[in-house]
Amino acid sequence: MQFVNYAIEYLPLLLRGALVTLELTALGVLFGLVLGVIAALGRISHFWLFNVPARLYTWIIRGTPLLVQILIIYVGLPSLGITLPPFPAAVIALSINSGAYITEIIRAGIQSIDVGQMEASLSLGMTYGKAMRRIIFPQAYRRLLPPLVNEFVALLKDSSLVSVISMEELLRRGQEIYTANFKQMQTLILVGILYLIMTSIFVLVANRLEKRLAVRG
Repeated sequence: MQFVNYAIEYLPLLLRGALVTLELTALGVLFGLVLGVIAALGRISHFWLFNVPARLYTWIIRGTPLLVQILIIYVGLPSLGITLPPFPAAVIALSINSGAYITEIIRAGIQSIDVGQMEASLSLGMTYGKAMRRIIFPQAYRRLLPPLVNEFVALLKDSSLVSVISMEELLRRGQEIYTANFKQMQTLILVGILYLIMTSIFVLVANRLEKRLAVRG
C-alpha cells in the first residue's frame, strides 16, 4: 500500500519523462530507418563508392558503445565549434546508432530473397531500383519485422543513456526524484515498471501486425 501511494504521488512526473523517452525513441527509429535503408543499399552495392562507406559506418558504430557516441556528439563536437542542445544531440546519437543495426537487419532481409528473383526481374527489363521496390522489398519486409521490433525495443531501453547529458527522460526524472527523497529502490522499481509497460506495448503491437501480415500472405 505504501508503494502504491508513492507511485500515485510521483507517477505524473515520471510519465512526463516517459513521454520524452517515447519521443526520443520515435525520432531515433524514424531517422534510423532512413539511415538503415540507405546504408543497407550501400552494403549490397557492388560499387566501392557506396559499399565501403556503408561498411565503415556499420563497423564503427556497432563496434563502439552508444554512451561514447552520445558523449562525442554532445561533449566532443563543441571542441570543433559545433555545439548542440541535449535533445538534438540525443536524437542524432540514437538515430546514428540505431541506423547501423537496422542496416544489417535490412541487408540480411534483402539477401535472404533468392537472387534468381532479381535476375528474372532484370531480364524482364526492370531497372535495379524498380525490381527492388516491386519484387524484393515486398517479400523482405515480412522477414524484417521481428528483428526490427527487437531493435526498436532495444533503442527504447538504450535511450536511458541520454540521461548523462541531462536529458530529462524517464531515468533522469527518476534520478531527480530519488536524489530529493532518498527513496532509490521505490523510484527505480517504478521506473522499471514504466519501461516494461512501454516495451510490452511495442512487442504486443508488433506481434499483432506480424500475425495480420501472415494471414494476408
